[in-house]
Amino acid sequence: MMRKIFSRIIFWLIGWESIGTFDYPKKCIVIAAPHTSNWDFFIGSCYGYISGIQAKYLIKSSYFVPVIGTLFRWNGGIPVYRDSKNDLVDQIVKRFNSSDRFILGIAPEGTRSRVKKWKTGFYYIAHKAKVPILLLAMDFDNRKIGIINSLTTTGDIDKDMSFIQNQFKDIKGKIPKNYNPRII
Repeated sequence: MMRKIFSRIIFWLIGWESIGTFDYPKKCIVIAAPHTSNWDFFIGSCYGYISGIQAKYLIKSSYFVPVIGTLFRWNGGIPVYRDSKNDLVDQIVKRFNSSDRFILGIAPEGTRSRVKKWKTGFYYIAHKAKVPILLLAMDFDNRKIGIINSLTTTGDIDKDMSFIQNQFKDIKGKIPKNYNPRII
């Protein structure tokens, strides 16, 4: 409760507003974009506390050092080991299938730098686990964050990614030059 109150105060002080629904399914993937700055994690965390969701999120394993790693795990962080083949998609699908409630937040760009296209693991996880994808926009121009749409995968990745791309085309990140609105 304190984190929610504190986050609302922070949003009020910095002029941010939560938009959209807080009615999340028990199981879903929330993709947050654009991801262009370290501020995205802070804004997203405040939004999570305000909305009352307790999302898990993927973060590179190098951040899981003593003390900080414990804080990330406590806050929902799941380490990703990029230097080894680990079938992450299948591991996360198993977590979905064995949980009554599992919300996974992902920044599909995978980095704060400009990318040519998004990583597609979130799509395959959602499709295999049969969970919806919720589209969370972090609009720094208008200082608004929230769910702008959702998608149930069809198996036609090109069609589904085009739909997602269209939803995020006018959203501006903290550092606009780091965001490529063409995600496929």
